[in-house]
This record gives sequence, C-alpha cells and structure tokens, in this order.
Amino acid sequence: MQTTASVRSDQFPDLLKRLPAGLDLDRLAFETKAILRKRKIGDGASLLRLALARGPGGFSLRQTAGWVSLLEIAELSNPGVHYRLKQAVAFLAALVGLLLAAKAPGARLRWAGRTLRLADGTCISKPGSKGTDWRVHGVFDLGSGGFSHLELTDKHGAEALERGVPLAGEIRIGDRGYARAPVLQRFLAESGGKADFIVRVGWAALRLMTPRGKPFNLIGYLQRLPTGMRPHEVTLLAAAGPGKATLPLRLIVQRKTPEATEATRLALRRAAIKKGKKLDPRSLIAAEFMILGTSLPKRGYAAKDILAVYRLRWQIELAFKRLKSLLHIDRLPTRTVQTSRSWLYAHLILALLCDDLSQDFLASSP
Repeated sequence: MQTTASVRSDQFPDLLKRLPAGLDLDRLAFETKAILRKRKIGDGASLLRLALARGPGGFSLRQTAGWVSLLEIAELSNPGVHYRLKQAVAFLAALVGLLLAAKAPGARLRWAGRTLRLADGTCISKPGSKGTDWRVHGVFDLGSGGFSHLELTDKHGAEALERGVPLAGEIRIGDRGYARAPVLQRFLAESGGKADFIVRVGWAALRLMTPRGKPFNLIGYLQRLPTGMRPHEVTLLAAAGPGKATLPLRLIVQRKTPEATEATRLALRRAAIKKGKKLDPRSLIAAEFMILGTSLPKRGYAAKDILAVYRLRWQIELAFKRLKSLLHIDRLPTRTVQTSRSWLYAHLILALLCDDLSQDFLASSP
C-alpha cells in the first residue's frame, strides 16, 4: 500500500479556503475546457481533488478510480481517470498562475526597499529515462519564505534569470548557470532598470573587458590577488554579442578556504575523468575563488554584504529538496506529455498551498 499525501475528505474544504478569494474553480474548468459537460466529474473542485489524489497523493490510476468511488465523487474507470487528468492540464496550469499572482512580496531584507529573490531550477525524468525530460524553474522570495514563481518546461527550457517578472526594487540571485550577458541584459530591461542581480560567474562564462574596451584577463587577475580572505572587486564590461551594448558589471572576488578549494578541485578532476576530457588548468586556478557579478552600485552595497547575501541561495535548494523528498515530484510515473504535465502541475499546486500554510506557523509564537 502506497503512503499517500492526499488530503483527507474532511480536510478538503479547508484546502479550498486557501485558494485566492473570488476564484471560481467551476468557471476556470469550463474556460480551460477541462470540463466540457457536467458528466461524472462536473465541477472544478472535484477535478482538482482528482488531480491531487493522482499526483502528490501518490495514487495509481486504479487507486484513484477506487478512491473517488468510495467518496461518492464519481464512478470512473482507469481510462476515465487518465482522460480527465489529461484534459485538465490547462486548468491546473492556470490555477498555478492564479496562486502565484495572489502572492504578495515578502518583507524587505538586508537593504531598505529591496526584495531578495533566488532563481534556480530542478530536473525531473520520466520512468526509464537517463536524462532530463522536464524542468521546474523557480523564483524563491526570501522575505515570504516561499516561491513567487514556478514554471514547468520540457528539457529544452533553459535556465534564465528573467523567468518570473521582476519587481521594482528586487535583487535576483542566481548561480553560475544564469551568468550569461544577454540574459542579464534582458532581466534589467524587463525591470525597467528598477531591479538588480547577483550571479555567480565561471571563469569562462563571460567575455570581459575593461571600461576602456580592452580584453580583461580574469585568470591573470586572480593570480595577482594577494593572499587573505578580504574580498576584492573590479568594474568591468561584459560583451553581449555582435551589435549589442555591453553590460556594465561589478565583479566581486573572494578567496576560498584551503579545504573548500581542494574539494572543488577534486570534484573538477573527477568530472573530467568521468567525461574523458582533459582538465583545463585555468579551472584549477579559478577553483580557489568565489566570483560574483552584480549590477548593484558600490554605494550602499559593500562587497562583503553581497557575498553574504549570495550565500542564502541554499534556501531555494532546500525548497526544491522539499518538493522531491516530501511531495515526491521526482517520482514521475507517467510517460506521455499531457499526463506528465497534469501530474507535475498538481504537485506545484500543493507546493504553493504548503507555502501558504507555512505562513501560519511562521506567524505563530514562538
């Protein structure tokens, strides 16, 4: 017997109360054509209940059919459950969007008037797959302690900092996968110049230049830095491509501890052996440093504070870990595109409702 995380029958009304005020599930189901006529599953609440039971509830198609029959919701066959959930993809996706739209920005942290948000993604594979089939892209609001954006794409959906509309005053934080000049430029443009970024930078990720347009040798710069743990910084430009304006960038560098440096170098050597590639010696030099790029000005934003804020990235990693270890979003049982989307969106809905529920505990004492 599977361990289920589905909501008990007497708790489902409480779950519905956590949906945005004024949300009409029936209307949403008909508008998205998840329900075409009131036959068996004839209302949006029952359809949501069905999706949660099959998805994060951990039920198989047969168990789901039996469960809705026991609760006298509907009499469905296994193919009947499969068909209705396949038709519900747009309904579930729209519900994710409405839950996100209802979220208020979190409390201001670290700097007055600034909202700290973390960007990351996680990969999901279908049964028997040896690679990535789906990606969940997320933006995590540190002030509210929950996701402010969730987006589901197939394996071709690349990580990009502009996933999730930036707020005025936002500082978005990403790892080295987001350090691409065109992406960073689009993020700044989309915010109207009212948001900033902090991203980790690989030594070969950007084509860097001095403010006068001369090539900047990052490895040479790192080799000339004095010993010690004091952060260093330099103002540079990053090339964004032919015919495009360069991106002004403040580069902040801090030397790692000897233990952290050796751990990084060991991981690089093992990865090179596994891939059968020769390790670039410049990677071993860069492994000794934490390198960040930011659009934040020097005034009011000290290098040591920016380094400290970046280290908060583990919060979104924990959030994705909870999605996998508690809601089991990584145990995808479906193989087709539509049924996979339905199953995954149901997990995202429950994740957002759990974020909302957690606020009750955070607001309580102690």
